[in-house]
Amino acid sequence: MAPELARRAAAVHEVPTGRVDEIAGELLADVEGELLVALGGGRVIDTAKALAAARDPGERPLVAAIPTTLSAAEMTTVHRRAAGADGSLPGVRPAIVINDPALSASQPEAQLAASAANALGHAIEGPATVRSSPVPALAGHEAVRLIGAAYRSSGGHDREALALGALLSGYAIDACGYGLHHVLAQTLARFGGGISHAQANAVLLAHTLAALQSRGASGAGAALELARDLARRAGATRLRELGVDEQVLDECAAAAAQRPDLDLTPPRPDRDEIRALYGAAL
Repeated sequence: MAPELARRAAAVHEVPTGRVDEIAGELLADVEGELLVALGGGRVIDTAKALAAARDPGERPLVAAIPTTLSAAEMTTVHRRAAGADGSLPGVRPAIVINDPALSASQPEAQLAASAANALGHAIEGPATVRSSPVPALAGHEAVRLIGAAYRSSGGHDREALALGALLSGYAIDACGYGLHHVLAQTLARFGGGISHAQANAVLLAHTLAALQSRGASGAGAALELARDLARRAGATRLRELGVDEQVLDECAAAAAQRPDLDLTPPRPDRDEIRALYGAAL
């Protein structure tokens, strides 16, 4: 996808599938340099952030991110820490971001729709947290508009609008913090038996938006049909169709209920509400 970038690199490391903390822990001894360039989706970018965060703050390499999905990981300091590293050290936000729509919106249509659902979740959830402020909220609202407009375009989707929408959604969620939707999606991706993070976002979003709408979240109700459309395009309308066994939902609900991020969504969702949302998506 970027042969000149690979040619000029001092070393190239492939990021495998799996958990970011484990991947970063395995790569930690091999990755060196003053600049780490991450070309890929959220897992790749988060791995680069985790590798940088494992160093003492005064010795950290810069991270540059060239996203190939709409994950917006390039805009946030939120990421898991490398296995074996000091988890108390602050997270890392990429210092350089190159968001080219030809790359960041390059996925096949079903995967792109799932990734767009992730961005839509960022855009609505960020302004709904207790840490929201006017400028990030405006960025989130504009991201919602752009994502909606992208899928109303005559060509089926406008990749430039999607790329900008994802970028703004990442800005909004980084400033305002994660809440109900992303806690549920992240936990499902971690414990749900193989479902991807993007699929988890797509299949849950309409249900979590309804919960946010009941809490007065601006734009949540208006985005419900868009969320359902993205789930259909992504082929992620039901958890059971994605191979998620109902038995794991109790574990997911218990794990999600322990996440401190839920404090940012008032009133704080309890385990019963979380389990009901998972059940509604089944």
